[in-house]
Amino acid sequence: MKARSVISIANNLLNTLQKRSLQTSSCLKAIQEPVFKPETRPVCTVIPGDGVGPELMESVLEVFKAAGVPVNFEQYFLSEVHSSLSVPLDDVAASILRNGICLKGILASPDYSRTGEAQTINMKLRRQLDLFANVVHIRSLPGVKNKHSNIDIVVIRENTEGEYSALEHESVKGVVECLKIITETKSKRIAKFAFDYATKHGRSKVTAVHKANIMKLSDGLFLRCCEEVAELYPKIKFNAMIIDNTTMQMVSNPHQFDVMVMPNLYGTIVGNVGAGLVGGAGIVAGANYSADCVVFEPGARHTFSEAVGKNVANPTAILLAGADMLNHINLQYYGNMIKSAVERVLRVGKIRTKDIGGQNLTTQFTTAVIQNLKH
Repeated sequence: MKARSVISIANNLLNTLQKRSLQTSSCLKAIQEPVFKPETRPVCTVIPGDGVGPELMESVLEVFKAAGVPVNFEQYFLSEVHSSLSVPLDDVAASILRNGICLKGILASPDYSRTGEAQTINMKLRRQLDLFANVVHIRSLPGVKNKHSNIDIVVIRENTEGEYSALEHESVKGVVECLKIITETKSKRIAKFAFDYATKHGRSKVTAVHKANIMKLSDGLFLRCCEEVAELYPKIKFNAMIIDNTTMQMVSNPHQFDVMVMPNLYGTIVGNVGAGLVGGAGIVAGANYSADCVVFEPGARHTFSEAVGKNVANPTAILLAGADMLNHINLQYYGNMIKSAVERVLRVGKIRTKDIGGQNLTTQFTTAVIQNLKH
């Protein structure tokens, strides 16, 4: 009887261990599979852009295909410098509103000084879609060496007014007046966006960038709106800094910044300074938000037109923007896979484009990312 009892206990123990092993195997499998499997494939509007934009967008599409990303694309060529080939802006805006997401290359702005046209196609698109918040994530990437390391700053700028209001006129010959528009409504909206972003992403500090010491009414209003909104978020530290001091502080001690919020022109300046701190325009991702849609794009507006057809541009920025887009639509499995592959290529350092100290081509970098997707 004792022998049978021992055998019975052993068999029960073996069965239990086998069940646990199957459960563990099932859990591991579940972790490896996509977090979210949509019943229908999301559709993304794609705008290749000008300059090297089409070459970089081709890199993104190749990586998406290799990763098996379940997204369909509506591609539109939108351009001011090649206007004869461009589709109407209304068609593109309708596609973005319909799909809710867009992956966009950089659009070049021609010289309108002779024609008097003030609004660029970028400005028209932002206003038509009310893309009021531009977000640029300035962060150090593994393997890309710079003067400062471990930088992690989010630059948030108001995207629809300020100096970019496109209200200019020549009052008398040789005298041009340019109107800077700052409104309480839009200033509070962008300030709330910045504090909500900080709250959602676990960040502890928001810095308002301004020039209220000189532009006492316009920037004074913007700063006052930020201060009022800050009172609603007692857990987040708030401070303010004048724009010229901000640029100096960024290059000397960037680690003091976390989330930064500012009017339009200052955001362009600070975003480009930040891009320079972490390796240049080729590695910084950005996005533009409205209440109805998000347009993902490189964080620094450089078309790199002189490199067209040379196969030397760095696709990192647009690949990271694409990964951010996938995370935004709950395809985190694919977004994280692509972001990890890009960072792994940079960390190893064998494949580098010219802008970050290498001699490799765009296509070689793209191939390296694809080869690292399944690691």
